[in-house]
Amino acid sequence: MQSNTFSGLFVGQKIITLQRVDSTNRFLREKLSNFEPVAEGTVIMAVDQYAGRGQQGNAWWSEPGKNLTLSMLLKPGFLHPEAQFDLNRTISVAVCDTLTPLIGDQLSIKWPNDIYAGNLKMGGILIENIVQGNFWKYAVIGIGINVNQTDFKNLSGKSCSIKQLLHADYDLNILLSDLCKAIAERYFLLKEGGISKLREAYLQNLFGLNEYRQFLVDGIMVSGSIRDVNAKGRLIIDFDGHMADFGAKEIGFVID
Repeated sequence: MQSNTFSGLFVGQKIITLQRVDSTNRFLREKLSNFEPVAEGTVIMAVDQYAGRGQQGNAWWSEPGKNLTLSMLLKPGFLHPEAQFDLNRTISVAVCDTLTPLIGDQLSIKWPNDIYAGNLKMGGILIENIVQGNFWKYAVIGIGINVNQTDFKNLSGKSCSIKQLLHADYDLNILLSDLCKAIAERYFLLKEGGISKLREAYLQNLFGLNEYRQFLVDGIMVSGSIRDVNAKGRLIIDFDGHMADFGAKEIGFVID
């Protein structure tokens, strides 16, 4: 286990690098449950994360040493717990801020918190919250970004990496530094009350916005257009004039 820092950055002020761990989110949650002091902005980074998880418990396989697999601690006590999705927006937009200069406008946020390049998944975000009553004590932010991996096994044709798009390896430390800076900037905007700007930025980067697409609802194929994501993070879809909203487990995307 190594400790490093990005001088002057709020996020990444302390970086703990683990050579091998099942899950950086679990590692960080365990520290908190053991009442170990962890400063806000601390980053746990894994060289080899062998049991990472994505949204809804889906497995996240990452080739050792090839990608960014990390967790960070934020303490968003300035927000009511009902505003949890606004933190999701904040982190998602910050990831786009980091990656768009590298790969261009093909980058998007697939609701609720996947990162896509075209129709291929490049990364994902998993936020686990610790709430006491009406006080939002901690947020453990898990982020995975495919950087230099080119073999995705059974996910071939569904996933991609920065290397595949740039046709060259990319420095993980540079990417981590840029990501920490982007998250710090967007998080401070959230803290200063810039929720409307963050919601607008999230929509601007939203995969499939205003496109007529196919979805799965209760196992049935339906067609409609994404119009918005409401304050609670529910996806709003226009089905030929009939508006309906959905949670993450209530609808699926059909992506060719």
